[in-house]
Amino acid sequence: RVPPPPPPKAHARPYLGQVRDGAWFAANVPCATACPVGTDAGTYVALTSRGQFAEAYMAARAPNPFASVCGHVCAAPCESACRRGKLDAPVAIRSIKRFLTERHGPESTDSLLPDVLDGRRPPGIEGEATVSHLARLGAGRRAGRRVAVAGGGPAGLACAHDLAFLGHRVTVFEASDRLGGMMVHGIPEHRLPRSVIDAEIAAILDLGVEVRLGEGLGADRTLASLLAEGYEAVFLASGAGRGRGLEVDGGELDGVVKAIDFLINVNAGYRLDLGRRVVVVGGGNVAIDVARTARLGRTPGPFPTKEARVAAKALGPNVRADVLRDAVKGEAREVHIVARPPFGRWPAQGNLHGREEVDEARREGVVMHPLRGVRRILGKEGRVTGVELAEVLDTPDKRQGGGPLYGSHVAETIPCDAVLLAVGQEPDLDYLEGTEGLRRTDSGLIEVDRTTLATGVPGVFAGGDAAFGPRTLIEAVAEGKRAARGIHAFLEGPRALPRVHTFEEIHPRGIQADPTYDVLAREEPGCVAVERRTGITEVETTYDEGTAVEQASRCLECHVQTIYDGSLCIACGRCVDVCPHRCLSFVPLDDVEARGADPLALAAAGDASEGPVSVLLKDESACVRCGLCAERCPTGAMTMERYAMSVAGSPP
Repeated sequence: RVPPPPPPKAHARPYLGQVRDGAWFAANVPCATACPVGTDAGTYVALTSRGQFAEAYMAARAPNPFASVCGHVCAAPCESACRRGKLDAPVAIRSIKRFLTERHGPESTDSLLPDVLDGRRPPGIEGEATVSHLARLGAGRRAGRRVAVAGGGPAGLACAHDLAFLGHRVTVFEASDRLGGMMVHGIPEHRLPRSVIDAEIAAILDLGVEVRLGEGLGADRTLASLLAEGYEAVFLASGAGRGRGLEVDGGELDGVVKAIDFLINVNAGYRLDLGRRVVVVGGGNVAIDVARTARLGRTPGPFPTKEARVAAKALGPNVRADVLRDAVKGEAREVHIVARPPFGRWPAQGNLHGREEVDEARREGVVMHPLRGVRRILGKEGRVTGVELAEVLDTPDKRQGGGPLYGSHVAETIPCDAVLLAVGQEPDLDYLEGTEGLRRTDSGLIEVDRTTLATGVPGVFAGGDAAFGPRTLIEAVAEGKRAARGIHAFLEGPRALPRVHTFEEIHPRGIQADPTYDVLAREEPGCVAVERRTGITEVETTYDEGTAVEQASRCLECHVQTIYDGSLCIACGRCVDVCPHRCLSFVPLDDVEARGADPLALAAAGDASEGPVSVLLKDESACVRCGLCAERCPTGAMTMERYAMSVAGSPP
């Protein structure tokens, strides 16, 4: 018998086509989709490039109650996603936001925050987190439902902010004597001035949020008692304020301090005697903060700080500022950081701004020791005298699991007076022990629904560090806002608002404000000179107006798209020829595989008898919105149009 011939192989399709609907246009603004709260960075950057600073601030603040804080310390995932970064370097989105907030935020003398809080719709993309969306979502519902928020950090305060816009009465319970959580207790003042935090918190409280300081959950006030007091929902937002230790010989010696405890004490105004030589263990953001704080804080000078202040007050006009500063800061400490990963792969170097922080630490004199682990901490008479290190021969990511592989010998010994452990943090959730129905994860965190942040107890929600472990500031804010929407749906029933996608045709060459946008290099804000830095002097400065506009003009404006009308196309190929980055190409229909809804149906519906059917494909990742294709098109088949999205019926 002759076997039957094999079935013909499916035609290999080298191109992947995707339909461009409203959802696609919204998702194709990568800075907005990367931001946990959905901030439309592309819009406020583009507005800045045109000098429209007021409108730009409104777009930046509308979804984020801590926009000013984020302008100083956000991890900026928007910059990691920025398409400009694939060409040379990302747009300096965070620094532009700081320029805008210092001009029009609550910390400025020309604050536009009241206009934002009136519910005015920002330009560009209006996501679920924007103030105008929340105001409309809460409209026409029964107001005044009582909600308790346990924790006054970024997650708790963001939740309180949004719940207030949704029409609820909110009380924040905070165990410490001030609001802000790790923004005030953990972030050093040289990175984030306290006046900025205070201004943003005051704006939240002005919405009618009640606060009870020194009244955290515990033995006296439990989760059950809050519900018994008449609160219809509770949001648990405990911060990760408990540091982890290091299980090595000598870990109990005097001078071994958990990094988070050190930062809390410093930020509360207490002086810790670290001596003149300090070793920091860990390679994350907290380790860098601790090392820089220890280095910039300096050892006591010729006379105590209190006496220096008296001298400054009495003799200030007659004494050079540098003399007084040197008297206060004293001699620089010798600071070392020990971390197990190779340099360049430290957790703190996971994004652009983290790498900049590490570079600043090195410029300030902090010494880095990569590929080193602590063998033991040395001491004498109960006090730290040094750290004995082992070489890391292999790291967990290489070996796919398990701990690092250490060498058997002593790689080096660093004499020191103090060891600061930045090896991890965790929330203190002891107050929840025995709570019926509240489930915990294997790591001891609160188990929640990932969409609503609801726990197993009806009416109880959790987020931030309490549910997900240590988070970045913007992630904590996002989870607080997500919890607010979950709580609102629990109290009032779920509600979806219809979306309106709009397109506005613009001139083909009417995008970039600066004709040299494509060759402009990223420019970082200035910094205070190293010799003039102290623990309370903010190191990074801000853009002036000209630099902010110039840097904003580097934006490729992903809201603006090439819109193609195949019915007008004569397939002349001029758009393909003129494209400087070869984004466009005509390809046979048979070479394209459709993703999602079939984008080829219209092409296939044509008269095939006229010849092979072709489609125009665009490589979105390479387009710089130069507009040459639309300008060159002889029939108007290619246009440049600006995309925006709003909620139907929202205030103009």
